[in-house]
Amino acid sequence: MRITRFAFVALITCCFLTAVAYRPLAAQTYQPSESNLKAREWFQNAKFGMFIHWGVYSVPADGEWYMEQKHVPVVEYEKFAPQFNPTQFDAAAIVALAKSAGMKYITITSKHHDGFAMFATKQNKWNIVDATPYAKDPLKQLAEECRKQGIKLFFYHSQLDWHNPDYFPLGRTGHSAGRSEGGDFNRYLEFMDAQLTELLTNYGDVAGIWFDGMWDKPDADWQLQRTYTLIHKLQPAALIGSNHHHAPFDGEDFQMFEKDLPGANTAGFNQTGISRLPLETCETINGAWGYNKSDKNFKSVPDLIHYLVRAAGSNANFLLNIGPMPTGQVQPEFIERLHAIGEWTAKNGDTIYGSRGGPISPRSWGVSTQKDGKTYLHILDLKDEYLALPAVAGVKSAHIYHSNAPLELKPLDGGMLLRVPQSLRDPIDTIVVLD
Repeated sequence: MRITRFAFVALITCCFLTAVAYRPLAAQTYQPSESNLKAREWFQNAKFGMFIHWGVYSVPADGEWYMEQKHVPVVEYEKFAPQFNPTQFDAAAIVALAKSAGMKYITITSKHHDGFAMFATKQNKWNIVDATPYAKDPLKQLAEECRKQGIKLFFYHSQLDWHNPDYFPLGRTGHSAGRSEGGDFNRYLEFMDAQLTELLTNYGDVAGIWFDGMWDKPDADWQLQRTYTLIHKLQPAALIGSNHHHAPFDGEDFQMFEKDLPGANTAGFNQTGISRLPLETCETINGAWGYNKSDKNFKSVPDLIHYLVRAAGSNANFLLNIGPMPTGQVQPEFIERLHAIGEWTAKNGDTIYGSRGGPISPRSWGVSTQKDGKTYLHILDLKDEYLALPAVAGVKSAHIYHSNAPLELKPLDGGMLLRVPQSLRDPIDTIVVLD
């Protein structure tokens, strides 16, 4: 994952301008397995997941781009590893936290751009087992706990690597890492595939691989077909997505949007259309993906719930990030917000889980979702008492979700006029059922 629009917006914009340099496949040859198609349907029904950005960058506590932003060479950055000893990491507690929020899956960084592996890789020593006093595999612990608690597990994996000398020629980042000039990119890709093989053979069923970093070298030959074929061969049901901000490539199973809803581009990353694949959007609770002790700009509970609802109304999942501390603990501000979201999903999740975007397209006032023949209006921001709606076939009446309080619904110029009295409003999301 990258930093947001602040220091690197010009960099990312440049990545978009060179998007045509990606090497598309000549034809769509990928035929997903039956298990993969079922996994896609499960994914679309899940709607809400936990993103975890965690690595050795939690030690300086200044975000996951610390190495790049502070121009730290490899030899200096490696000194953080002996200080990384997350003895208070509790996989059971983190999975339980996700469940309490109403999340159905977890996506965790197996390797971020600094190249540091958060698992017991045999491909190098730059990993949490060999390079830190902790000397344990947190992904193994998390995988086991996810199985126990019925949560699916995805692995984020960075294609970009500021540490590996074979990631050469350099891309748009990593020029201050102090690596020698030279390297074999094909050998690097073999290294990456070997790490992916470990993840897909040593950790049980893996729900998917969440790629990031391809934007660093948009004109490189990433051998995507080889890597994607490897993943689907090892685990046919595993879903592949890539945060390249390009239209999906052959072999990908879902499309993601960073810090934006599908079709929007407020963050400057997502200059691509919406595909027919399952969709996902990801966002942070404060401004950082990795732990940043000075970032206190926490989003409110209503804002986070609104994002979940708007994502569902846009036919997308919401992947909400936490960045654990170097101790392995989750900061209390994140826990507090996730528990509050969980209270809302426990009461209202039936209008979200298993739903698809409704017959009324997303509007400034809110969105609609549909499920099992019912249409739900999620009214998030309505100043007036009356709401003009387009006609929806078969709809004759409306009522408030939960209370069943009837609402006035009149035909109006080929559409409908819905009256929503202030006395029946919910402070976060007024949910109306169209009958």
